[in-house]
Amino acid sequence: MSKIAEFKSLKDSRKIVCLTAYTASMAARLDTHCDLILVGDSVAMVVYGEETTNTATIEMMIRHGKAVRGAASKAVVVVDMPEGSYEASANWAVDNAHKIISETKADAIKLEGGEALAPQIKAIVSSGVPVMGHIGLLPQKVNSADEFRVTGRDSLEEEQLIQDLKALEAAGCFAIVIECVVEEVARKLAQMASVPVIGIGASPACHGQILVTDDLIGMYDKFTPKFVRKYTEISATIDEAVANYRDDVIQEKFPTEKECFMKR
Repeated sequence: MSKIAEFKSLKDSRKIVCLTAYTASMAARLDTHCDLILVGDSVAMVVYGEETTNTATIEMMIRHGKAVRGAASKAVVVVDMPEGSYEASANWAVDNAHKIISETKADAIKLEGGEALAPQIKAIVSSGVPVMGHIGLLPQKVNSADEFRVTGRDSLEEEQLIQDLKALEAAGCFAIVIECVVEEVARKLAQMASVPVIGIGASPACHGQILVTDDLIGMYDKFTPKFVRKYTEISATIDEAVANYRDDVIQEKFPTEKECFMKR
């Protein structure tokens, strides 16, 4: 059974665990615990300090995708296709999807959008590249954190989300992320879906959950969405360690003889 098939089979056995990673060291830590590691275009914000994800490039995604793939052997590794790399046409989307997969050796790609992108998704899947969908809030379509909003609040938005889900399933997505969707609608989507639905700011009824790891560990603090639970505050640990290092250097307590190379 392929890794993608194994991932899909988890839908009927237990909740699916997903997180993001952009570096080899983080991927190695997550690989033991996660079913799927997403090399998200959130790398533009978390690593490069950008205000949104839409400054990510294919080259950026490939660079970080290689690092993660090289360190993660167990989890399914998925790389985000950045804004501008798939919208123009099905052929454009297929070429860029294959470029990402061939250079990173990732298991799949992910792109954002509903039924309007079904032709691109179908073409990519038909060409042999597994696709993870993403509906609801589409971070690539916003220009600042202030524009992030919950979807599914009225009947029109709910119906559109249902149509998006059905279209992505029909196009061949092996899983679909739903982001910032009101709980009742997210629950309905999960119940009607034939593929794993992965929630982020959605519902516990989703077949799995995903968060940005740097949010989860308290490392990224420029913007913290309501749906984030911080399991630790690693930034405080880093601050303490660096402060202690500074004191030791200034007070000539570091390095000591045991941390130097001596002739004898």
